[in-house]
Amino acid sequence: MAGGPKPFGNSRLKFQPLRQSKLEKLEVMSATQQYLLLLGLALGILGAVLSLYGLARSVGPTRQEPGKDVPASAGVLSRAPVWGRYHARYYGYALLFLAFDMEMAYMYPWAVVFKEVGLVALLDMGVFLAILFLGLLYGWSQGALRRQ
Repeated sequence: MAGGPKPFGNSRLKFQPLRQSKLEKLEVMSATQQYLLLLGLALGILGAVLSLYGLARSVGPTRQEPGKDVPASAGVLSRAPVWGRYHARYYGYALLFLAFDMEMAYMYPWAVVFKEVGLVALLDMGVFLAILFLGLLYGWSQGALRRQ
């Protein structure tokens, strides 16, 4: 075969240059336009929330009844004070839960792009997990995981 491989199909077709896509024709917004757009979105959301609140107030009027203000659990009146305080030891558990809950929030998007990014993404997540593990070790050394 002299001259290399032959093209498939009709060899008389000519390649035409690609047309410019619609995305390439878009202009870049200035910082002022971006802030105005953000302000418009915020005002729109505020308007939607206020209109839904007004609609709910107008459609469903509330009646004041003495039984609505009584603290009850499953129909039984509560004997304990309603505004009980939690002991400070529970805050450590709450902070550890939040730390590892946020870890999951970052790991889901990371798992989506892991194949595309490759080894760099693996190293980045390794550093992130190492920092969290160091926080766990610190909490353990301070007795945050000790049951009381």
